[in-house]
Amino acid sequence: MTERSAGGVVVRPGTDGGWLALVIRDPYGRWALPKGHLEPGESLSQAARREVAEETGLAPEQMGPEIDTVSWTFRRKGRTIRKSCTYFLMLCTSGEPVPQASEGITACAWLPADEAVRRIGYKDTRAMAAAAVRRIPETDW
Repeated sequence: MTERSAGGVVVRPGTDGGWLALVIRDPYGRWALPKGHLEPGESLSQAARREVAEETGLAPEQMGPEIDTVSWTFRRKGRTIRKSCTYFLMLCTSGEPVPQASEGITACAWLPADEAVRRIGYKDTRAMAAAAVRRIPETDW
């Protein structure tokens, strides 16, 4: 079985001329990026935007480029599930994140982009987020 999901590398300008990136503490207690499953008829970018809003309460103003797709496998009820998540760079210049407990999110934080990347507790997601941060300067917001 294969499951598709989408998420966001959400960034905003910092006060020192650098960039901040948003991280969340997921239901497993690890720092991660907002992401989740696709609803029927939803595109990857629509799902990514919706999941950011559902998990953090933020509504990104602009969608940047698709960055990459991260894939992994896990077992559920004796079945092997292959899951993939496509991430998009997003710009959110207003509002403060609120962790949505109903989604299993226990914390949200804006951090300097490089620090946010280092905090991510999943190796493949961390590498993808680093690639996203490198693309910020070339993104036409």
